[in-house]
Amino acid sequence: MEIFSSYNVIIGISLTIILSFIFNGVAKKTNVPAVLLLIVLGIIFQYVLKAFGGDSIDFFPMLEVLGIVGLIMIVLEAALELELKRDKLMPILKSLAIALIGLVASTFIAAVILKALVKGMTMQSAWLYATPLSILSSAIIIPSVSSLSTAKKEFHIYESTFSDILGIMLFYFLTGRLNPAEDSGVGGFFLNLIVTIVISLVASYAIILIFQKIKSQVKLFLLIAVLLLLYALGKKMHLSSLIIILIFGLVIANMKLFFQGKLRGYLHLEKAKSIYHELHVITAETAFVVRTLFFVIFGITIVLSSLLSLKVTLISVLILISIYVIRYGLLRLFMGKDISPQLFIAPRGLITVLLFYAIPAEAIVEGFEPGILLFVIIGTSLIMTGGMIRDKKRNPVESEETKTDESIEETEYFINNTTDLSEIDDVLPSPDEHETE
Repeated sequence: MEIFSSYNVIIGISLTIILSFIFNGVAKKTNVPAVLLLIVLGIIFQYVLKAFGGDSIDFFPMLEVLGIVGLIMIVLEAALELELKRDKLMPILKSLAIALIGLVASTFIAAVILKALVKGMTMQSAWLYATPLSILSSAIIIPSVSSLSTAKKEFHIYESTFSDILGIMLFYFLTGRLNPAEDSGVGGFFLNLIVTIVISLVASYAIILIFQKIKSQVKLFLLIAVLLLLYALGKKMHLSSLIIILIFGLVIANMKLFFQGKLRGYLHLEKAKSIYHELHVITAETAFVVRTLFFVIFGITIVLSSLLSLKVTLISVLILISIYVIRYGLLRLFMGKDISPQLFIAPRGLITVLLFYAIPAEAIVEGFEPGILLFVIIGTSLIMTGGMIRDKKRNPVESEETKTDESIEETEYFINNTTDLSEIDDVLPSPDEHETE
């Protein structure tokens, strides 16, 4: 087909990435999530393809692969930014509690709504359909909270990452229960979790110790290939593979914590740090490209007519109300009165789409309208946009103070963790810079 010739595909992908970069700039100024703009771009592409007769292409296999790789890159990117310190323990535990209770409560209420209003829906299948609708999207949240204070930004990174992992674990636990022969029960589930954590730690130590000895300049994509391989093999073994990615990111980001005693003698800190910094850059770049392509292709596959159903609107609005009522209660309980804009930052996105398409054939309910999925994704994104714009108007100075505080914290962290004094001069401002300011 002429429209999918090599040069047309290259032009299309290149324009998409350039526009995505522009969308990120627009998102920072307006707080409109770049993801929404990418979905709109995908819908425009959908009508362009229809006009040229290219609408018969099945994009799902591409969407699935991009979703999996994007998920891995986003979780790794988040893990590389997380510092494990004693003073971070309470924020981490609070984020975990909010993510876990919010996931289970939202899934239960959404399942009750779906069971009552969707024809042919059993409670078991309702739980399966409700799980993707209850998972926060780290793909949307992490790029969107950069202007918030350090504490709020860290909360959202922790919460969205935990929500992704716990949501995926819940989803595959529920799919396992569809087949009694393969269902290992709650005990088997927790045994699987322990085995995954042990394998993750062993693999993380092995990767760091081996890769610090590789002298070749071309090794970062080799490292990513190893992580993708571990994730895929873990899935084949029915392990919680995303935990492997999370733990590796935490280990390499907090090497001094994990390499203590005799293990410290095996670690070449400078080489390992170099791997960490380079991996951080390439992970962020890869996550940006994959996230861009995923949401544009998702936009191409959207059926807009499904949004016109009154039943879809009713179910979606009820689910949206339940999401924010539950979130309000949890944030007030664990965080106190300062819950803005955290209350509004609960978008659904990449994981929601990915898991929806992963529902087994035997659990598919014909009466479920995919428009509910799209309505909830767009609804939560718009609510987040409104909440962040409102917060920005109320606290216009906070973003500048946040950047200054973060710059000071990053400098202090670098000084405390570097052993090469010449590197410190690179991050400290020169006297000339102070005079200029």
